[in-house]
Amino acid sequence: MGVGPSLSVVRKERVMAQIYDLIKGQRVYSVNPEHTVVEAARLMTEHNIGAVPVMRDATLVGILSERDVLTRVVAAGRSPGITRVSEVMTANPRTVPPSESIENCIFMMREFGFRHLPVCDGAKVMGLVSVRDIALHSAGA
Repeated sequence: MGVGPSLSVVRKERVMAQIYDLIKGQRVYSVNPEHTVVEAARLMTEHNIGAVPVMRDATLVGILSERDVLTRVVAAGRSPGITRVSEVMTANPRTVPPSESIENCIFMMREFGFRHLPVCDGAKVMGLVSVRDIALHSAGA
């Protein structure tokens, strides 16, 4: 007879967890829409992150991901040293509140085909959750 919770209870708790559980303590790195893609890529590389919120005067105006850089800059033949983030970012990204369930975030990411999701408390960006973050959390890492 087991002392701890059953496996089904543990799985249910993970599914019902809030997205805040994945971002708490996370430092938010962001870029300005006027930064160049090179500047954004250097920040992402330096901090080993796959996407950054794009902020103008503390307001989320977009998100720039590795995929955006690859498809909208490199594959399009644009020069990353002169291309502004505002030209290639995903503008007005969907966001979720910190109380959103991980399950609903997974659904949104699958439904709309994106890999990064800003977590916002009102206008404040609290973090950015990725498919990888969710996979690691689901695996119990």
